[in-house]
Amino acid sequence: MPKYVGRFAPSPTGPLHAGSLVAALASWLDARAHGGRWLLRIEDVDTPRCVPGAHRLILQQLADCGLQADEAPMLQSQRAPQYESALQALVRAGLTYPCSCSRKDVESALQQLGRVKPRHGLLVYPGTCRPERGTPRTHKAGAWRLRVPGGALPWADRRLGPQAQDVAHNVGDFVLKRADGVYTYQLAVVVDDGQQGITHVVRGEDLSDNTARQIVLQTALGLPRPSYLHTPLVLGTNGEKLSKQNGAQALDTRAPLVALNAAAHVLGLRVQADTVPAWLAKAVRQWADHWASGGDLP
Repeated sequence: MPKYVGRFAPSPTGPLHAGSLVAALASWLDARAHGGRWLLRIEDVDTPRCVPGAHRLILQQLADCGLQADEAPMLQSQRAPQYESALQALVRAGLTYPCSCSRKDVESALQQLGRVKPRHGLLVYPGTCRPERGTPRTHKAGAWRLRVPGGALPWADRRLGPQAQDVAHNVGDFVLKRADGVYTYQLAVVVDDGQQGITHVVRGEDLSDNTARQIVLQTALGLPRPSYLHTPLVLGTNGEKLSKQNGAQALDTRAPLVALNAAAHVLGLRVQADTVPAWLAKAVRQWADHWASGGDLP
């Protein structure tokens, strides 16, 4: 069995908030409880959305809370050649195709099929530009989509239990590289997890819906499947996931024990200590005991 390698992969669209720390702490604790390594990856592949200096602030917030990585962070913005190499491998294998559909084109095609996009749901791509559909091509530069196989794809989550998703039905052929040349989250995260040897992914429950797509892509690229654990979410006052989009405040790490205790409470841990190192040591033991006894997160 490969040695445990975990990671925390924030997007530098702003500083960490309370929900971010829950995911960061859980991934760090899981790695330390397994005697493994914990890596940091700055997911800045979508550079137009990134805030200058945010990734350095994130690193400082983590350091204030004692969450130190075992090597220098990986920056996705420096890895375009690796993503292009993976894309071209999929092109050569006949697993991708160019797509010139805009978002409005997809919405129009779905309306014609009598499908309505659910609130907060995905636009399920109907395969308009698949070559076998014979759709007239435009000369407009387009995106690249992955051909997705049909059928339910099962996977297991250490907290949520057995999961399954039919990616073809629920998502459709998804984009790997956008028309503006930006590589998508799905391609970047799968390539990076493979290169970094990630064996365990611990992240927020809001990302669980991405898992089946990533497994499809891992299979297409011949990469191993990590173990997954999706943690509880911190909710905003509107009852939705706390996020920068709904006004989440920057994490205040001037009193790191206060921040750590709040994150631990979400994870079902109760830790008392006077210093950050002592707090983290106790938290690792609690996490190890919890999972060794077959327990579950809230």
